Amino acid sequence: MKKKDPTSIRSSLEYLDSKGEVLHVKKEVDPIYEIAGIQKSFEKGPILLYEKIKGYPNFINIGNLFGRREPIADLFDVDDSKKLKFKFVDALHDPIPPKIVKDAPCQEVVITKNIDVLGTLPVIKHTEFDAGRIMGCGNQLLCDVYRKGDTNISFNRIHFRGKDWASISTAQITHIGMMAFKTHRDKRIPITVNINPSPAVGIVAGTWNVRTIVPHGSDELGIAGGFQGAPVELVKARTVGAYSIANAEIVLEGYLEPTSMNVWESEEAEKLGEARQGETNFFPEWVGYMGTTWKVRKLQVTAITMRKNKPIFYTPLAAGLEYAGFDLLREATFFELAERICPGFCVDVYIPDYFKWGSGVIFQVRKERAQEEGFQRNILLSALADAPGMRMAIAVDEDVDIYCAEDVMWALESRVDPDHDILKLARGMRGIAAQPIEARQSGIGGWEGGMAFDATKPYHKRHHYQRPHYPVGKVNLKKWFTEEQIQKVQTMQTEYAKTLAKHGW
Repeated sequence: MKKKDPTSIRSSLEYLDSKGEVLHVKKEVDPIYEIAGIQKSFEKGPILLYEKIKGYPNFINIGNLFGRREPIADLFDVDDSKKLKFKFVDALHDPIPPKIVKDAPCQEVVITKNIDVLGTLPVIKHTEFDAGRIMGCGNQLLCDVYRKGDTNISFNRIHFRGKDWASISTAQITHIGMMAFKTHRDKRIPITVNINPSPAVGIVAGTWNVRTIVPHGSDELGIAGGFQGAPVELVKARTVGAYSIANAEIVLEGYLEPTSMNVWESEEAEKLGEARQGETNFFPEWVGYMGTTWKVRKLQVTAITMRKNKPIFYTPLAAGLEYAGFDLLREATFFELAERICPGFCVDVYIPDYFKWGSGVIFQVRKERAQEEGFQRNILLSALADAPGMRMAIAVDEDVDIYCAEDVMWALESRVDPDHDILKLARGMRGIAAQPIEARQSGIGGWEGGMAFDATKPYHKRHHYQRPHYPVGKVNLKKWFTEEQIQKVQTMQTEYAKTLAKHGW
């Protein structure tokens, strides 16, 4: 078995491969449709490692990296994947700042002339409706003067419409978006796009944070360092005044051009113009629908740097289930939000697959006295207000298994009074354009249409909600049934559980 080292994607894959978590795809695959089709078919399965990519013989590629939490827990020495969020809570309170190094694996090869990103990297095309080959794997790093001394690592869609330039979508409500559209909108901003840094960095970059918990001015690489137990190493970029993540596999160096040079995300959108912005398809988005195109910042690439020996590319599916890993820090920030509102009241937080990435959350709370009644509502409304794009927040008691969709739905059915327990924010609060319902209501994400369900037992009437406890596990089934009969029933139950899991329940 390989030594466990989560500080780079390469060493992490070696360890997980030795544990049987990586499936090698040895036959040649086409980045146009085939990779996306394979990954969608194998969701919630192993990490996929493509050894031969059509047109890109010098690269290998991975997918389904964060789709299952169990391998992540193993990699980071957490005995239960349900506890991963609490390791991130610790990292929020005890970050390890990054450190600068002089030499780095990500700069073993440096390309500064005749740059052709799509000709160099195996960027995939997801569906026939896509606007082109959209890159969803790069983690943008901003630091120093552009971030008030802190570090910001983000995860945004990039479309190379030219050999060395691309559109890059940075929502204005994000930290990078605030800088791109407000504080530095008229400046060239040096930036690096890091492909396959360490898993901890990738998780932090992919997190749709609760920004009152991770506000502007936070050291996000410090959070990643705290989670992996070692500082994230940075190296000065070769062509711009920025830093690259030293252990990344591939890095694009360049500039975010001023907003006066904004570009359309597709040729079709450019032809339609401002009046019909947001009407054309882009690629599958996290909300479960095809994303639409906008006019956004331009990314001008000045260099491509990479490892010399078979650089590893990464192809997450935006509308896939890989956000199971990206939601870990988000769960931690929601838990921290609840903890700051009422310490010790929230027991656990979970974002199931069926809520997609960033659109829902479940809080499990413990009411120990009458004076705590109502804090669950403070938490629910705070979650909706603090996390634009949220569609649903749910609060349940400790007797409800938040990891079981059937149990959560039962709590909603049996404990929610439609007249008193469904909470929602007022119209006019800011949402995000990615949610189709918000665009329908307001044009471009102007109404936050989320709602919350208080599915907890009223404290003063909790005696009416006593759940039955059948003696399962306490009776000896062999007294009445043969081993074969018991096995047959257990097989039927397993198949039922597989059916639920197939649908993300």
